[in-house]
Amino acid sequence: MSMERELLIKEESKTNYEFGTNPYNRDIKSLLETGIVIINKPSGPTSHEVSAWVRDILKVSKAGHGGTLDPKVTGALPIALGNSTKCVPYWHIPPKEYVCIMRLHRDMKESKIGEKEILELFDNFIGKMYQRPPLKASVARKLRVRKIYELKLIEINEEINSVLFWVRCQSGTYLRKLVDDFGEALGVSAHMQELRRVKSGPFFEEEAIYLQDLVDEYFYWKETGNEEYIREIIKPVEYGLQHLQKVIIKDSAVNAICHGANLYANGISKIEKGIGPEEIVLVETLKGEAVAIGKTLANTKKILKSDEELVIDIERVIMDKNIYPKMWKSSKKKKF
Repeated sequence: MSMERELLIKEESKTNYEFGTNPYNRDIKSLLETGIVIINKPSGPTSHEVSAWVRDILKVSKAGHGGTLDPKVTGALPIALGNSTKCVPYWHIPPKEYVCIMRLHRDMKESKIGEKEILELFDNFIGKMYQRPPLKASVARKLRVRKIYELKLIEINEEINSVLFWVRCQSGTYLRKLVDDFGEALGVSAHMQELRRVKSGPFFEEEAIYLQDLVDEYFYWKETGNEEYIREIIKPVEYGLQHLQKVIIKDSAVNAICHGANLYANGISKIEKGIGPEEIVLVETLKGEAVAIGKTLANTKKILKSDEELVIDIERVIMDKNIYPKMWKSSKKKKF
């Protein structure tokens, strides 16, 4: 998945090729400790079990999944490897997409429920809605607000009283509860028969692989030394952050950020057009490496005109320290 965006140059800056590397050219060891695998989750295991299996298959220090799927639910399950687990919360910013089969508890013909009624139902559920997590949920059952962005009818089967539909919704929406509400609104009651996640944040089901494929490619690499196929399935951490707007910084500012400094305007080389204040952005090197994630204190226009003002409050550092050299003077306050 490629996202072309316009970057505005704040200050021309040359890349120092002695430091860092293009994320897609990292050695396999680094990729395994900072990468992402998108698994096509089967029905049966929990999301936690799948992430543990991935950890054991790849023999990495740790792994964590990005968005829980119930045991019977299938589809795209992104798994963060090693250090990339710190980026998982930012995968929940974009909407998620599902395909669902709803089974009605009464005969659709007798109840006079057809395409017109289902489409009207969907129209009524677009927007914000209140949800309380079900009893079996792993979170506190507090009333929460979630947003339904879009609903599409795919197919109606009156013979078995089922409705196949697609939904794009806010992360954290309980589809089982949504289907219960559909049934109540139709006056017939209903339950979720099957559910598949086709998009999880920035990840699509088309790029998801089966666990057995992961096993095969890992052992093929170990036995032959050929990295071609394992590189296709293990993506760099930057791949999972490409939905965030970008701020590109000078090489001289990188290590200061890694040591805990916030970002000042004079450390910026390029910035994406259209960024507003209070937005979550990805801070990258000139080579495209993820350095940190932060929140803007001004919009693009103001940042371009700024000189030494603090413009981004760093929330989470991604890059390890000292990959780039120290380029600030200890006697002065770090302003990068």
